[in-house]
This record gives sequence, C-alpha cells and structure tokens, in this order.
Amino acid sequence: MQCAQKVISQINCVGELNQQMRTEDVRYLELFNGLRKGQSTIEDHKLLCTRVIGTPNLQASLQQKSWKEAPILVFWNALLTQINNRALLNKAMEMEVRPIVCLTQDYAKGTRIEDSQLRKAILELPDNKTEHLPGYLPLVPGMPVLLTENIAAELELSNGTRGIFRQLVYDELSDDIQFDKAVFSNHTKFITQPKYALVEFSSCKLDSELKFDIKELLPETLSKIAKVAKRTTKISIKRKALPLIAAYSITTHKSQGQTLNKIIVDLVRPPDRAFFSILISTSEAVSSTSRGTP
Repeated sequence: MQCAQKVISQINCVGELNQQMRTEDVRYLELFNGLRKGQSTIEDHKLLCTRVIGTPNLQASLQQKSWKEAPILVFWNALLTQINNRALLNKAMEMEVRPIVCLTQDYAKGTRIEDSQLRKAILELPDNKTEHLPGYLPLVPGMPVLLTENIAAELELSNGTRGIFRQLVYDELSDDIQFDKAVFSNHTKFITQPKYALVEFSSCKLDSELKFDIKELLPETLSKIAKVAKRTTKISIKRKALPLIAAYSITTHKSQGQTLNKIIVDLVRPPDRAFFSILISTSEAVSSTSRGTP
C-alpha cells in the first residue's frame, strides 16, 4: 500500500481520452456509450438482435472467409479448449497434414514427472487450474495464436498479441504418450522437447535484426508454478511451456483491450452490462459482430 501511495504521489499530470479511436461505426458507438452508462434503449436492443446467428435479419454469411477466420469469444475455459481442439483438427484435415501437439514439461520437487497416470491427469487439467499454461498445445501451420508473455513490449510482442503459427522446431518425437482419443486422433504427433516456434506477428515493430534474445522465447525460461489438488493432497507443479495458446477461440477476459475486425460471441452465460460492454468494445462496428445463442 505504501509503495502504491508513493507512486501515485509522483503523478503531476492526468490526461483524459475523450475521443473514441477504436469504434468506426457512429451508431455502434452510441449503443456502446449508452450501455456503459446504463441508458440503453429499445432501438439498441433491436440493433443487437439483427446480429444474432440464425435470425433472418442477419445478412452476413458465416461461410465467408472473413467470418470463418473470426475468433469465437466464450466465457468458459472448458468450451474454449473444445473449440480450439476441434478447429485445429479440422484445419489439419483440410491441409492434409498430421496435427502436432506440444506437451508441457511438468516437474515436482525439481524432478520431472514420469508416472504415466499422474502425468496424464496433470496434462488434462483445465488451464485455469494451471496458471493458464495448458498441458496440451495443439499446433498446425497457419493457425492463429496468442502470446501469453510480455516478450518485448516496445516491439509490440506482449501478452495478448495475435500471430500466425508457421513451424515448430523440436528435438524429440514421442509416440508413447497416453491421451484422450475423444480429443486427439490416433495419428497425432506428440512433441515433448520443443526448441522454439516460428510465429508471424504482423504488428511487430521489428527490423532486419533481432533486438531481443531469442532465448526469451524458449520454454526453458518460461515457467510457472501451479498447486494441483489431488484428493486430500496438494502438490506444487512447475510447468515449462511455449508462451503460446491457440486463438480460434478466446475468453472474454483475454479479449479485453484488443481490437478485432470481426468476432463471434457465445451468449450461453447469463449476460450483464459489464459482460456486454467488454464484448462490444472489442469490435469496430456493428457489422463486425455476430452473436450465437444455444
């Protein structure tokens, strides 16, 4: 608290942003401002209803390339994982390539976990139980990904930066991994010793030479500790992984602060004003947003 007070006491100038630079659609901006202030109208509701998937008023076709590439915003991590896994398998089939799954390296008390049953159980834990480091990272060339670490903020390589995965360079191929056959196909290639991933970031402000150490991207330097509860026993697991997650689907929390050309929103969660405000703020116009209902 004292540290925060000292930092705040040094602030001698405050700027107010009174011009919206993200939303291009004037009508959409009016809707957004009304929602933030709790002053939404019947006309606002009717406008949003025109973007619900399945209604005859929706003019956009989800078969268009721009909509097929639009991320699906969801609230639950479990649904996010299912959507990303299914989308990856579909893309692998479309490209006629073998899907790759990069496995994390998990350690307990400084020793790598070798027990197959325990390792399988830990790998399948939802990422909200493991400090948002998923045990399985499915990869296929051309898929969208998000950075999960601040690599070089000055180059716009920070947590949440969107990119396109191109290639995984690795040492070891493991075919003896136990996995859920309902999720991954039998011909899936499992990688336990990744070296690095080649990812294209269109927003990166990088010249011809690297201005940061490439080792910062390696899994050896990116690790987090998660406490895993197993019945009445708690164990601390140190997990090493690549700083990437699939981005076919992202959580509403992860979408905060981003500007996306098009989005598809899952409305299963009972929506409230704050929930809708976050979703609306990520898109530039009402024509860029579609919403799905169960």
